[in-house]
Amino acid sequence: MLIAAQAVLLLHLVFVLFAVLGSALVYWRWRIAWLHLPALAWGVWIELTHGLCPLTTLENHLLREADAPGYGGGFIEHYLMPLLYPPGLQPSHQVWLAAALLGINLVGYGLAIRKHCYRGNRRA
Repeated sequence: MLIAAQAVLLLHLVFVLFAVLGSALVYWRWRIAWLHLPALAWGVWIELTHGLCPLTTLENHLLREADAPGYGGGFIEHYLMPLLYPPGLQPSHQVWLAAALLGINLVGYGLAIRKHCYRGNRRA
């Protein structure tokens, strides 16, 4: 179960990175927006509502099943956990994180739209 919990943690990190930086992939391939926009919306929603992501719940469940006392020890726990769960995270910080998430992706989508529109006009 501990390996399963670590796998979910890694999936969680990949999802967070995709929500934050997915607009860069949209710049590369426009169709990725269909996957990224729901991930972005979910990330903003979780931050603004101070909700608990189901992946967090699953991680904790798997850790309890493995009788793991906490996140101590290996690479994943040491390096990845602080990225997802920084110490001292407050609700007011989450509002700023949501704003940063939106800001980063608005810039990314602006660049992607500009690129894809320009490319379309160039062919005409």
